Amino acid sequence: MSLIASIIIGAIAGFLAGKIMKGGGFGFVLNLILGVVGGIVGGWVFSLFGIHSDGGFIGSLVTAVVGSVIVLWIASILKK
Repeated sequence: MSLIASIIIGAIAGFLAGKIMKGGGFGFVLNLILGVVGGIVGGWVFSLFGIHSDGGFIGSLVTAVVGSVIVLWIASILKK
């Protein structure tokens, strides 16, 4: 997947994770940045469980959303 596609998927995932984590968001722009980081984290977490996202756009988006929720959750703990 290209770098631009990864950034776009991460940005969408950050937006969705911000909606999922009610009260855990950090604003639109920071949620998008954390979404890109979350895409990397999601891929790492899924690989720990032996799950590999070969599902194209949807699989990558699900992986990135899961990672983004994890990153937002950790960031909200550190924020307090």
